[in-house]
Amino acid sequence: MPPKKNDEIEEIKKSLDFLCEEIMTVSKQQKMIMDLMSEVKELKKQNQEKDKRIASLEYRVADLEQYTRMNDIVVSGLETRPRSYARAVTTTVGGELTDLDMDSMEQQVTAFFHSKGISISNTDMESCYPLFRKNKNDKPAIIIRFKNRENKTALLRQGKKLKGSDVYVNEHLTKKNADIAKRARFLRKQKKIQSTWTSNCKVYIKLKGAPEEARVLIVRCIEELDKYQ
Repeated sequence: MPPKKNDEIEEIKKSLDFLCEEIMTVSKQQKMIMDLMSEVKELKKQNQEKDKRIASLEYRVADLEQYTRMNDIVVSGLETRPRSYARAVTTTVGGELTDLDMDSMEQQVTAFFHSKGISISNTDMESCYPLFRKNKNDKPAIIIRFKNRENKTALLRQGKKLKGSDVYVNEHLTKKNADIAKRARFLRKQKKIQSTWTSNCKVYIKLKGAPEEARVLIVRCIEELDKYQ
């Protein structure tokens, strides 16, 4: 005996009710997912803003660190003798101190520059000292801190007179800027850029192109050089 029509209708109603409940459940789940996606999106936005603030702070810290070296010059390749070493040799060996041995680091550096026709006075220096060297056989880099930036700039301008002496003068860059400068010089050797230099402890590059078209850029982070690789 076939089911009655009312029974069929009742079954259909039950099925519809069940589908409605399922749809409502799915709808609630979809809303939860959408809410979670919105929350994740907001968190990503907040993280991006935090990353920007952190990057900005890192730039400020790096700039402050570099600013403390703004009046510094690094002299590399210069042979000097510390007074302590000279005194030790005199005491243990019985030798006599030479004029150079008795000179302070400032006087030794000044004497060398004068021998190359470079005008410099130790009275213009605030301090002069060697940096730590990993290999004792290496000549230590010497930091000269001038009392003002004009003295530093004047010495850098005379750097060409050191050609052939194996002694070099450069700005005292932070590790970050030194890495940027090194990478830029590598790109220049590869002829990926036209030239690079530093000025006021900032790294500059000149892109390839006609003289009137080549752009000069300041490089603030090493990742900015990736596009020229």
